[in-house]
Amino acid sequence: MTLPFSQSCENNKQFILEILSRHLKAPGKLIEIAGGTGQHAEFFSAALPHVYWQSTDIPSNTQFLNQRLLAAKLPPALEFDVTQDTFEYPQVDYVFSANSLHIMPATAVVEFFRHMKSLLKIDGLLCVYGPFKYAGDFTSPSNANFDIWLKGNNPLSGIRDFEKVCELASGAGLELIEDNAMPANNQLLVWKKAR
Repeated sequence: MTLPFSQSCENNKQFILEILSRHLKAPGKLIEIAGGTGQHAEFFSAALPHVYWQSTDIPSNTQFLNQRLLAAKLPPALEFDVTQDTFEYPQVDYVFSANSLHIMPATAVVEFFRHMKSLLKIDGLLCVYGPFKYAGDFTSPSNANFDIWLKGNNPLSGIRDFEKVCELASGAGLELIEDNAMPANNQLLVWKKAR
């Protein structure tokens, strides 16, 4: 059986791991929002065995995601759409999401951060990977073109403003502790839930 595969996941996973390894040092539980193909879950859970990695995705994608998770003997994905009112799951130490905020509508990005209030423990970390705009400007011409392509597929999608995302995070009680420039004009943002 051919497992779900994304070339971008394959390209970015080692670079993301370098950042995650610095922050996910203590044993704990992690929720991955928008697990996609499961490649990140498979790779990071093997590299960080002290972290219990629980993938989630929207209901229409969990069966697809589970193909790789089950093959890797990882916990099956939970159904979680950030636009749902609540997500019944014990608070976790870490939340990770890659290449999701620019895919979901802006209204869902608001809901994404709303869930951090109940999902993350105090001192818990949120790590988000993907492209962002700064002061309204794209970080590269390729990101500007990517934004046009995203909006062509779904007018509600698009590369998000760093400042707006940080404002939403702050409203959820999160403090930005790192903004890491990554290959392919992406960033890995790390927030900590304040006491």
